[in-house]
Amino acid sequence: MADFPIVVGINRTQDGSIAVAVGDAGMYSLQKERITRRKHHWGRPGDLPDRYLPAMPLLKEPVDLVVEGYSSDAEIENLEDYHEELRESLSLKEDARIVQVSHHLSHLYSAFHPSPFEQAAGLVVDNQGSPVRRLTELFTPPPGASGDLLEVASFYRCTRDGVECLAKQLWHGDWADPAGLGCFYALLAKALWPEGEGNEGKVMGLAPYGDPDALGLPGLDVRGHEVLIPSAWTELFARREDFLYEPGGEPFRRSANLAAAGQRAFENALAALAEWLHARTGLDRLAFAGGTALNCSANGLLIRRGPFREVFVPPSPHDGGTAIGCALYGLEAVLGVRGRWRWDDDFLGPDPDESEITAAVGSLPDGLVAEQPEDLIAAMVALLEDGRVVGLHQGRSESGPRALGHRSIIGDPRRPDIQDYVNYEVKGREWFRPLAPLVLAEHAQRFFDVDRPAPFMQYAVDVRPECRELLPGITHVDGTTRLQTVEPGRTPFLHALLTRWYERTGLPVLINTSLNGPGRPLTETPEHSIDTLRTTGMHALVMPPYLIRKVG
Repeated sequence: MADFPIVVGINRTQDGSIAVAVGDAGMYSLQKERITRRKHHWGRPGDLPDRYLPAMPLLKEPVDLVVEGYSSDAEIENLEDYHEELRESLSLKEDARIVQVSHHLSHLYSAFHPSPFEQAAGLVVDNQGSPVRRLTELFTPPPGASGDLLEVASFYRCTRDGVECLAKQLWHGDWADPAGLGCFYALLAKALWPEGEGNEGKVMGLAPYGDPDALGLPGLDVRGHEVLIPSAWTELFARREDFLYEPGGEPFRRSANLAAAGQRAFENALAALAEWLHARTGLDRLAFAGGTALNCSANGLLIRRGPFREVFVPPSPHDGGTAIGCALYGLEAVLGVRGRWRWDDDFLGPDPDESEITAAVGSLPDGLVAEQPEDLIAAMVALLEDGRVVGLHQGRSESGPRALGHRSIIGDPRRPDIQDYVNYEVKGREWFRPLAPLVLAEHAQRFFDVDRPAPFMQYAVDVRPECRELLPGITHVDGTTRLQTVEPGRTPFLHALLTRWYERTGLPVLINTSLNGPGRPLTETPEHSIDTLRTTGMHALVMPPYLIRKVG
């Protein structure tokens, strides 16, 4: 029996996820997509008994509180079924409560409360959140505002003693008349890739190939804390066949020009919102969350040129991270326990079971063979130096969408052809998609225009001009990259690998991209990672203490 509070947070909407706050300083989190292998998999009844309980043994402990997060979709109509499932699946204590927290507030709690700040401005910008009638925070809507209006941006003043909502942009939800920065970027992504979800990252990668002035499109209309979308944009979005992405020729040029114009409009509008919030709060620190906080290019500009002296973006700023916000809201706002957990790393997945690794290695499919090298890091360095692309599976998985060294693919950034190889032969994705670097933190400034740690790969920086020819595998067409600085305390194996690579090559930089195959989320289990090795062009997989290779 646990003698500390256990709070379960559940995100019931897009990027369905669960989190468990253990006492005041422990946190576990897992996204549904990692189990089902379907990217952005939405929450549904049955997730708790069928998906989360088998993967997270901690959920079998007595639970003090459950906090659910809903958004603008219809999942809240399943409230009674969800609650019955909670009572049947969890060991709820006799006085345990089940409460809800509205969408933007859960985003805020995932960002500010585990940040290093004692006080900060808070900014949440996403596609759409909770309707006004279901807000669980103190907020006075404009006179006559309908309870059906949806939050699309929220602005806060945050301290450890409480948060104050300063303003919200609200929207009626009619996509024929969109508003807000998140809606804008969602429509931009749909204009280029109409099918599927989560294509916003592709837009960001495509934008540097285009001319932002070529289409003559205006900037967004920013009025204080509200972003409106000019008719020139909505009319363009209605022309659904004109800008569909194609890999080359004139269609590619049109697509890239639209991405460039949209990215610039987004960055300028975000900067204006930051200016408004800074002036309103007078604070020099910002905690930023919501789906738009995944835009690393805009984050880099906000950090370097924005009004805030310090900016914190959590590793899981998107909906998948709201389960963490739910759990922290329950711990702090409902139970009154001052949380001590901070985003020191993003390795929040279930504790690894060594017996599962042994069993997976013991039943390798045909074509794969495992060994236990006396010096595993030396064996990995030798493979990388030989141009091989090597997966790395270790420890607890990352909670966010960025691979940070526990579910990663590693490569040599000096090789001009490695980006094409990874994109085509391993990831099965568009040719223009950039790869990211790992760098020893103490050497980061030699190669990159960076003045602070970047442990979560959440913002883009310039590769120093004199280093770009040396690092073609991670330098994007605009000279930027989305880096991760590596320190021994956060990722000791990764730090040891980079140190050995530096000693061998004189270069403290390696490629890091997510360990997954075409259209798949990050791997979670040893079997997932082994299957990725088997079915893609990846050459080997390191799963300490094992090195798994392809035969022949």
